Amino acid sequence: MTASITRRRSRRTGMKSKAAVAGAIAVTGALLLTGCGDQRDKTNTTRGATTAPLFSMLPKKIQSAGVIKVGSDINYPPVEFRKNGQVIGLDPDLAAAMGKVLGVEFKFNNGTFDGLLTGLRSKRYDIAMSAMTDNKSRQDGVDPETGKPVGEGVDFVDYFTAGVSMYTRKGEDQGIKTWDDLCGKDVVVQRGTTSHDLAKAQSKTCEKNHKSKISIEAYANDTEAQTRLLGGGGDAGASDFPVAAYAVKTSGGGNDFQVVGEQVEAAPYGIAVAKGNTELRDALRQALAFIIANGEYDKIIAKWGVQDGAVLKAVVNGGK
Repeated sequence: MTASITRRRSRRTGMKSKAAVAGAIAVTGALLLTGCGDQRDKTNTTRGATTAPLFSMLPKKIQSAGVIKVGSDINYPPVEFRKNGQVIGLDPDLAAAMGKVLGVEFKFNNGTFDGLLTGLRSKRYDIAMSAMTDNKSRQDGVDPETGKPVGEGVDFVDYFTAGVSMYTRKGEDQGIKTWDDLCGKDVVVQRGTTSHDLAKAQSKTCEKNHKSKISIEAYANDTEAQTRLLGGGGDAGASDFPVAAYAVKTSGGGNDFQVVGEQVEAAPYGIAVAKGNTELRDALRQALAFIIANGEYDKIIAKWGVQDGAVLKAVVNGGK
């Protein structure tokens, strides 16, 4: 997977230099000494003793529960999916590593992608972590097409970078190399995703340039979109690069799909946290900074073959 992904990256984020790692470790050490206290046992009367270095940063309610409830569309391999009844993938592994330094469990709850922020706003979840692109429309709670309010915005803790890739049935690229080549064609996507937004925007561009608009088929999850394309429905699909690359590598033993063209719109994935819940947001940011500094982050990124999407530091609301 790594080789195919590396060739198709539209923008490399780069690997950490020794100086960057040293700096991150120094910053994290300072945080532990100043913002979090030392690393001796801390006691929670509900859960007993914990040695987790960042436990005290969490809101008291989460300290008492010992759990962070995660809303996620658990059907997006390799980012999050089920195998033998277990939730696995990039996001669950990163969450587990952060959970160790926070002293709590990240419990993943399945939901449709376009309903995750609604679930976050209604407090069904504490966070949403589901390959969700951090962008201004989600930060501000507005519809990306109309600019009209759709609900309270969210804050993001950015942990990965990904662009959008197009893919077709293997051997049937139909000359598709750029998004302009999709004019007049049928495209399958997951509903409510950046890929869906891009397809709608491109369709308007096609019409503006006096070409046929794109016929868009939007599905509840990416697996349904892939199944539709494989069955002969649609000319191409669009998805985040890790998902498209994983489908190309694994579906039909690598014989079902091929990636076409280059990635576009590289942007950060973010862990979504309700506006105003700054205590939880900042605890998550420090937990991410901690695992970046101690090398656990790099191990997980390498495990899933997506090193080109690695970030060098933990940032809040870095999306545009």
